[in-house]
Amino acid sequence: MDRETASRTNDHQALRLWLRLLTCTQLIEREVRARLRQRFDTTLPRFDLMSQLWRYPEGLKMNELSRHLMVTGGNVTGIVDPLEAEGLVERTPEPEDRRAHRVRLTRAGRKAFAEMARAHEEWIVELLAGLSRKEHAEVYKLLGRIKQATLEAQS
Repeated sequence: MDRETASRTNDHQALRLWLRLLTCTQLIEREVRARLRQRFDTTLPRFDLMSQLWRYPEGLKMNELSRHLMVTGGNVTGIVDPLEAEGLVERTPEPEDRRAHRVRLTRAGRKAFAEMARAHEEWIVELLAGLSRKEHAEVYKLLGRIKQATLEAQS
């Protein structure tokens, strides 16, 4: 049973909306995880880390990767180590700080990630194909309003 199904009709509409958003996110993420494992024998955390490095061709320091991924340094190390062993990323010493290393995709890593990114985009398009282009735009706009209201409420 998903979180939305567990809600009751007398729950506040905002709570029911939140549970629906959460459920949709979890369903899509579960499918993406399964497809990454099946097609590329990889995990979503590895994909996410490679995605960050794709955006920064010059690489990122380990602590920067931790911040971008919102995980601990230990988690990043646990992902980087096997990627490095597979030749998909490389670590180079940071000239200004001998304790720090910069991580970047290798040529093989860029090639592998490009293939995964194309597949990922196709999967998302497929999973959201039940909506028309107009509905995509409407949902996107409404979610933008939710995002803005949430940011304003945090101020």
